[in-house]
Amino acid sequence: MPLNCPSRTERRRLLLRRTALVALLALAFVLLTGMLDGGAGVMPWRLFDQPRFPLANAGPGLLLAGVLLVLSRRLLLSFGLAFLLQGLLYAINFLKLANLGTPLLPADFRMVGQLRRGGAHLLAGYLPHSPWPYLALLTAVLLVLAMWRYEPPLFSRQPRGKRWLAGGALTAGLLSLLVGMPAWGTLYNARVLWLEPWSAAATSNHAGLISSLMMFHLQYGRAKPKPDRAAASRLIAQSAPALRQAMQAPAPRVLPDIVVVQSESFFDPRILRGYERSDFTPNLQRLAAHGSSGPLHVPTFGGGTIRTEFEVLTGLSLHYFDDLQFPYLQMNHKTVPSLVRVLKQHGYETIAVHGNDPAFWNRTTAFKALGFDRFVSQSSFPADAAMDGKYMADSAMTDEILAQLTHAGPPQFIFAISIEAHGPYDVEPARAAERDAIAVPAGITGKDKLELQNYLYHLGHADAELGRLVAALAARARPSLVLFYGDHLPGLSDSYRIAGFVDGKDMLSQAGVWLLVDPHADKAAPVREETAAWLLPGKLLAQAGIRDDAYFALIELVGAPLAALTAAPGAPPPAEGSRQQHMDRAVAAIEQLRMNGKLDPLLAKPDPPAAGLDRGAALPPRTPTIAPAPVVPAHQAER
Repeated sequence: MPLNCPSRTERRRLLLRRTALVALLALAFVLLTGMLDGGAGVMPWRLFDQPRFPLANAGPGLLLAGVLLVLSRRLLLSFGLAFLLQGLLYAINFLKLANLGTPLLPADFRMVGQLRRGGAHLLAGYLPHSPWPYLALLTAVLLVLAMWRYEPPLFSRQPRGKRWLAGGALTAGLLSLLVGMPAWGTLYNARVLWLEPWSAAATSNHAGLISSLMMFHLQYGRAKPKPDRAAASRLIAQSAPALRQAMQAPAPRVLPDIVVVQSESFFDPRILRGYERSDFTPNLQRLAAHGSSGPLHVPTFGGGTIRTEFEVLTGLSLHYFDDLQFPYLQMNHKTVPSLVRVLKQHGYETIAVHGNDPAFWNRTTAFKALGFDRFVSQSSFPADAAMDGKYMADSAMTDEILAQLTHAGPPQFIFAISIEAHGPYDVEPARAAERDAIAVPAGITGKDKLELQNYLYHLGHADAELGRLVAALAARARPSLVLFYGDHLPGLSDSYRIAGFVDGKDMLSQAGVWLLVDPHADKAAPVREETAAWLLPGKLLAQAGIRDDAYFALIELVGAPLAALTAAPGAPPPAEGSRQQHMDRAVAAIEQLRMNGKLDPLLAKPDPPAAGLDRGAALPPRTPTIAPAPVVPAHQAER
């Protein structure tokens, strides 16, 4: 035996020392991950009473560190790099919580593809302005580089067989987790680990960020149950007499022009304590006095505009599509049933208007699938279109809407998406003095005060443009309708926590606002109704006199009891065995069949009703095929 060759005993001692060192660093990784997460469920002391929580939360990072160790043979480098990447994930989560009030979700990673589609400019606004986070990141990167350069290998290149065997096993484990192999569901599931997806505080107190991401990832990777056709058929059969009657109602000879305004982050500040008697939305209140309006439940908070937008344009509730977090980025259908397509069938010219990059949120492709004839985006606006703060002013959007409207030809449907009131709210507006004059509730100071004032400044402009738009339409000879709504509450989480809401509930429980008004009917009686975003197109079509689409007519009939239930985030489920639960299941099946293009046969020939929906209540007999009433487009009626 060569003199420099260690004995078997020495090799065992060396192996034990290295194993102990790896185990010690792995334990430190788990403890530091818990401290970085900050949630009570994964803090270091939880290793003594619920060890699976901190271990599961650190598990993916440990697997990555193991793979890096096999590849680099450097212990500190491997764990340090894994912890740095994990830290970046937590930093992104922190920024999302601070600006939008909700934690990171797997679907958020689809945003990476939006960075080259106009998203970089928008998302960059949420990055911290202080240099310290960037200096900390630079220091961490330099430390990693130093470890790569100066840290000695933990073990030699030999024997390669065992090394690559271990590396293969660790890599296979990490890849199987990333692709969502079902076996990981035995650990990452809501029965083993707590999960509160829409609550920032609850999630941090339970399973930890990484475990929550894994649970979502594995949940959405599973096969979805098939729609309950029997439940859908029962509800359709029960509703058939009323549905047939609604669809055969007389239609107007001349169809109105329709303008829908999705107003960025618009809500009524009077629901916030300290603003109960404020008057930030005088035009909304004035128009509501002779229109339909009320609280609006939307499927998102602080961001995710396309979630509400999708519901309004399709009449489909995301409550029934758990895996559709960012619908425009996930839609696989070349054509999608929509409000737009119904209006096109009645001779409407359909136009989308948005003063931003058309590729962001994949709107260019999505709007084609939804059936829009044209998409007027940022490049089509005048070169001197007004800006206010970070984005295009709502006044420029109103100008473009009015420019698109014609005085002759077919009726028009214009769907306009505002952007002036988009966060972040730390960008100086065009008129700072106007902003500074806005009072804020007691206790809101510093950065929170400035952000709230900036938001309310832009909110006032949105309300003013609503008034200008309706006045301009009232001055035209052609009939028209205006649907106005807010896509979600702004992400002013700290101001909400300080001031609180009038109803005593949290920010995730608050409803937005909607308004449907005929600019020519200034003597109409007001209607106040609580509803949800996915129910708005049915109301709009009914108001326009277009009642011959069976799906929208059905949802208009049966949807009202489900409005609050389909609110997100975090709406409570219906009571077990209740009529609302039966209705929820039936509508879920209808929505899923509609999305898959399989609903029309059921609507055309409703099956005989079966017991179950009304828990024994008598149901109507079988009815004949539902025949639509004719509607005459304006340009044909004028002939």
